[in-house]
Amino acid sequence: MVPDISSLLNIPKHKVRRYLSVWDERMGQPFFEDTFTWSAGKGSKAVSFLTLIELQTVFRLQELGMKPRDILKARENIARDFHIAHPFASENLLSDGRKLWVYLQDALVSTDGRKQMNIVEFVELFAKDKLVFGSDGLAERFYPSGRQSKIVVDPHHQFGQPVIDGTNVMAASIFSMYQSGEQVEQISRLYDLKIEWVNEAIQFYKQAA
Repeated sequence: MVPDISSLLNIPKHKVRRYLSVWDERMGQPFFEDTFTWSAGKGSKAVSFLTLIELQTVFRLQELGMKPRDILKARENIARDFHIAHPFASENLLSDGRKLWVYLQDALVSTDGRKQMNIVEFVELFAKDKLVFGSDGLAERFYPSGRQSKIVVDPHHQFGQPVIDGTNVMAASIFSMYQSGEQVEQISRLYDLKIEWVNEAIQFYKQAA
């Protein structure tokens, strides 16, 4: 949901809502006859794991200096020209901090559809210490605090809620027990987790608060 996305990516909620709304209107319905969001009750929206990663890419591009309208246009061009539903969740996306390119069929193609022949210095869009990509080039696991942490977002576990890596234990459950007064050692024994993993889950939600 939007509050969870805001917390995971450290992005203001109003920006998350704005991008999701624009994507649904300009790309979801026209190109794919679908939307990138669905109702989660009480006026809230939920998104898929790949949409979550795309939002991270959008704000990474803004950090590099790209303007929001140029980012949106680039995504729209890729989606339309190549009919790719989640272009910003692809490992094959490259940027020089001003424009975007994508590797398709062994060719480096700019987001306006032209092959880029000049040699440019590309900036890594994805923090590889946070993302794991599958054989299809799409993101499949996200470590919000980095891969040195045990907190991972995996769409195959707990519907994409943050869990302790290698388990099905939700980090939010650990934090909830801690807030209720349970000691770290007790939580560790209850879930058969290392104490440092329990502390990581607690710190993760404390920082997000």
